[in-house]
Amino acid sequence: MLAVQLATAALAISAMTPDAALAADTAAAAEAAGTPRSYRIPPGPLTDALGRFAAEAGVALSFDPAWTASLQSRGLQGSHSAETGFATLLRGTDLAAERQPGGGFVLRRISTVTGQESALAAVTVTAARDGATEGTGSYAQTGPSSSATKLGLTLRETPQSISVVTRQKMDDFGLNSINQVIEHTPGLTIHTLDSERPDYSVRGFSANFQYDGISVPYNSAYAAGNTLSDMAIYDRVEVVKGSTGLVNGSGEPGATINLIRKRPTRDFQGHAALSVGRWNNYRGELDVSGPLNEAGSLRGRAVAAYQDTESHLDHHRRKVPVFYGVLEADLTPSTLLTVGADYQDTDPRGSTWSGIQIFDSNGDFNDRPRSFNPATRWSRWIQETRSAFVKLEHQFDNEWSARLHLNHQINSQEAHLGTYSFGNPNPADGSGANFLDESHVGKTRSNAADIYASGPFQLLGRRHELVLGASINKRRWSDTGSYDPAGYTNLPNYYDWDGDVPELTQRVPYDYRQETTRDNGLYTTARWNLRDDLKLITGLRVSNYSRSGDTTMRERGVTTPYLGVVYDINDTFSAYASYTDIFKPQSVQDEQGKTLDPLVGKNYEAGLKGEFFGGRLNASAAIFRLKQDNYAQLSGGLTPSGGRAYRAIDGVVTKGYELELSGELTPQWRLQGGFTHRVSRRHDEKVGTTSPEDQFSFFASYQPSGVLNRLTVGGGARWQAKTWDNVRNPVQGTVKHTMPAYWLFDAMASYRVNDKVTASLNIRNLFDKKYYTLFPAYNTYMWGAPRSYSVSLRYDF
Repeated sequence: MLAVQLATAALAISAMTPDAALAADTAAAAEAAGTPRSYRIPPGPLTDALGRFAAEAGVALSFDPAWTASLQSRGLQGSHSAETGFATLLRGTDLAAERQPGGGFVLRRISTVTGQESALAAVTVTAARDGATEGTGSYAQTGPSSSATKLGLTLRETPQSISVVTRQKMDDFGLNSINQVIEHTPGLTIHTLDSERPDYSVRGFSANFQYDGISVPYNSAYAAGNTLSDMAIYDRVEVVKGSTGLVNGSGEPGATINLIRKRPTRDFQGHAALSVGRWNNYRGELDVSGPLNEAGSLRGRAVAAYQDTESHLDHHRRKVPVFYGVLEADLTPSTLLTVGADYQDTDPRGSTWSGIQIFDSNGDFNDRPRSFNPATRWSRWIQETRSAFVKLEHQFDNEWSARLHLNHQINSQEAHLGTYSFGNPNPADGSGANFLDESHVGKTRSNAADIYASGPFQLLGRRHELVLGASINKRRWSDTGSYDPAGYTNLPNYYDWDGDVPELTQRVPYDYRQETTRDNGLYTTARWNLRDDLKLITGLRVSNYSRSGDTTMRERGVTTPYLGVVYDINDTFSAYASYTDIFKPQSVQDEQGKTLDPLVGKNYEAGLKGEFFGGRLNASAAIFRLKQDNYAQLSGGLTPSGGRAYRAIDGVVTKGYELELSGELTPQWRLQGGFTHRVSRRHDEKVGTTSPEDQFSFFASYQPSGVLNRLTVGGGARWQAKTWDNVRNPVQGTVKHTMPAYWLFDAMASYRVNDKVTASLNIRNLFDKKYYTLFPAYNTYMWGAPRSYSVSLRYDF
């Protein structure tokens, strides 16, 4: 066998002769191989990664280069011994590094090593298909994604736009909340409705939520945790843009945000982190993972985080405890069981309900300080999330696999709100503002099951791929509304308001709502290998949907097609085109008493994707057209029961294009950025104008080489064009209110004190830009956060 000898970089350039190298002390080599060290090896060709690791570890490695010539590595981050480092780099391959008596290592095929190693490797292949980004050190997802089709394709192989925020980027920029992740995701817009309710839009429409691929409902009017998720427990966030009905069933056509949890690791690892920031922002985090038995067939992970912070708003504070535990067990060499649960409470005080009135009684802009909080000190919108899940994965000998995912989730809210946000204050004496109090206590219980089988098959002399699956989703939502009819009799001058008033406690229920929704479906996806450079992806979902309670509706046999084609122009670029759609049932009726057909969001997309430097850098360019059918418009008539009647018309049409770049330009330079342009119209009139028609984001970090290699510096910028909407002015009536375009800049720096300790600094809104977002439904606005900072210390073990 042709052998390649790899040793440390120092040995390679030293004056040692080959004979001297062979005579090196084997005991010292063995000691070096067993001592854990810290590594930062980027993703790339496996041959290069193995060579760099062997050089830095100070060990020799022999292998046949033909075995690794076409393989890629996800890289290596953190503290490893020689054995665990090689095992991590070789995960998902049929290779293993075997220690030699002389202290070096030899690569061997799995089939030639011990039976136990072979068994563990088979299960490793199963786990490696999830595309985890932790430990890769990259801003690019180099592994597969199942968020769009469940086929486990790379981003280049998927005929839809997908943006991924990796674990490395979250760690570098201190992205501890889903809101901060969305700020870093190209093409997404945040609408700040109030202090506890951000809402997200993509391509002019709202977004859906998934957790590990399981759909979970979200209604911003009764927010219950989705948009406040803490990121300590997640490996990455994948955003599939456009309609995703094949995997979602019903929902919104803008995008699907898939939060993917961390998994247990085969090697022991962990970290503890503490941070402190502006506005008394204190945070602690602990993450421990590794094998729980000697064989490594049982693995576990536990994550805990706690944050206690005030904000730029007067008398606003939030406490957030987070817990997550997960176990993985290799039931057999080809069967993997995963059981886990997570918990998050978001307990604020001084919660706003809407924001600041846009105009005073003279019709002028009501320019209040950025710290002004119209809420009472006791106002609170508590949101809680509880989840439990079970996954069972089995690999068959014929390369097929079967997966079962069961998920139980409870999202609850307890909102007792009081706010001085309504009416138009008189700038002369502070009169004219109105106080509103209301309480809502609600809960959503979701139970979901998803089962599918996937694998290859042969047809007409070519190898293709197939997915066959079924999903069941049942959700029960309830909410009770109440208020205190007495209210307040003497409120202070609006301009002297500090929120310090007694809590209203004599609440009278006035509204109870409950709904039970069932969304079940059968689906299939096939990837047809028409030629080596041409793939056709077809899919179909057949759904049954029903809702009972305050509104009743039933849809049976709703078909959701998927069609995509990918052509590999060369080894770097692929061209693609796709059609996807998604439906959303409606409860309104026409003049004959017939319920309108579901809203259908149809997404047409075409583009170009590229992979550079062995997949370490991803690029994409896409044009899209998203069309909404069966939009409900008042007809002017009545239903047979006397209600207002509607007719179905063409809805919103969004046209636009997107550009995105993510990954590494060099092993030291990581980046993610993008530009999005879109225009949404309904019957030639622009709509969705509270989201910018043009937006740009770019974030990067750089780690110098040489004596400064312990330092990482970075930063980024977000820009959005002007936005506008029609609002009510007390003097002029309905007016167009425009918010100017603005830039926001962030900065970060981190320093590895040693192999285990890292100190970091993050600054947001570096130049303290003053900007605000609009909530037209309530005629209010919310100031964006001023400049803030956080410093953190992390210990890896």
